[in-house]
Amino acid sequence: MAISYNKLFELMNQKGIKKIDLRNKYKINPKTVDSLVNNRSVTVDTLMILCEILDCQPGDIVEYVREEEPKAE
Repeated sequence: MAISYNKLFELMNQKGIKKIDLRNKYKINPKTVDSLVNNRSVTVDTLMILCEILDCQPGDIVEYVREEEPKAE
């Protein structure tokens, strides 16, 4: 199971918000920003804060990516 935050960073780019802004202006913990950058899980509270900042819905910033199963030989 994998999560991708590529949509988050695309939306941030469109709105002129940088990763450093998440830490400095919006006071999001640097470890949380690192988790987002590395597509690791974050809390629902973090997703709600990001949705508030970006005026969006969770599906606008996070995507479930199905991992491919090994092919049978």
